[in-house]
Amino acid sequence: MKILILALSGIGDALMFTPALKLMHDALPDAEIDAVVMFKGVKDIYERNNHLNKVIYFDFMKKGIIESLGFIKSIRNKYDASVNVYPSNRNEYNIINFLVGAEKRAGVKYLRRDIQNLGALNNVRVTEVDSLHNVQTNIRLVEKLLDITFSEEPSLDFTLTENDFSFAQEYLTKINLNSNDLVIGFHPGSATLKNHSLRRWEPEKFASLGQILINKLNAKILLFGGPEETELKKIINNLINSPDSIIVETDNLAQTAALIKRCNLFVSNDSSLMHVASAMKIKVVAVIGPTNTHYIHPWKTEYKVVTLNLDCAPCFFYSPRPLICTRTDIKFKCVRELTVEMVLKAVTELLNK
Repeated sequence: MKILILALSGIGDALMFTPALKLMHDALPDAEIDAVVMFKGVKDIYERNNHLNKVIYFDFMKKGIIESLGFIKSIRNKYDASVNVYPSNRNEYNIINFLVGAEKRAGVKYLRRDIQNLGALNNVRVTEVDSLHNVQTNIRLVEKLLDITFSEEPSLDFTLTENDFSFAQEYLTKINLNSNDLVIGFHPGSATLKNHSLRRWEPEKFASLGQILINKLNAKILLFGGPEETELKKIINNLINSPDSIIVETDNLAQTAALIKRCNLFVSNDSSLMHVASAMKIKVVAVIGPTNTHYIHPWKTEYKVVTLNLDCAPCFFYSPRPLICTRTDIKFKCVRELTVEMVLKAVTELLNK
């Protein structure tokens, strides 16, 4: 059997499919399982995954319609089954899954905008459940595809190599971090597409939290983020204004993951690096505003979610619609009124635990 995984929607989503991928491989050890990915970070993760035979990197957004159709033609009718990882609620993803030409096309039936986004092009479907984690929904989808019930829910899988660990050790030595230091990672960024940057906790609050942790706990703060978040990291670092605050710079996601693994705790917005920290089994404090916390809380690691649980939340679900706020008092109150004290309390409780 040949199966194609379409992991096109981002790093966090791809990571949250890896438990289902493991179960699929275990159930069909002789199957050929390939993946098509659209982000280099996903390529970093999936190329290290022992449950995949081949990872194909193709950036549909940059290549345009003509080249994209040519690429789809090159893989068309070569697979018995294909899977749109959850979440991927866009008509483009469903069209790609259909055009691949597999007899069985797996995709979740979304509670919102499923018809508009051509979800019916998939013919193996499970209905979205708002109380389930993304990992669990992906497992249900694979269960439906294979007509099997699994008894376990594995951890996220991001396998690091000796080179990754060697890089991390050299990097930590260069910045004078030793084994006794209390190291707390921050990820103040997030995705930016569809107004997702509006989910971010304010830089000033990250900076205030960093100052408190440095002054009261003698912590070392590592500021993580991708190349597009360089300016954001500089702003926070300047506000903290301490030699114990360090901007992290790496060449790829695996190197970032290896450094995250050294952290004693990780404070993050709802972001891909929050899930990377979960995969590294690091304690996580997740600062979450408009997103459904059932969907995306840190998986299989110790964590605390800091959220206001407003009556209007969650208001952001998986759809092509950009993130908006309909409140008339304070826009994005769910994030703006999350205080430094609230996050500090969660950090302290997890560290003490």
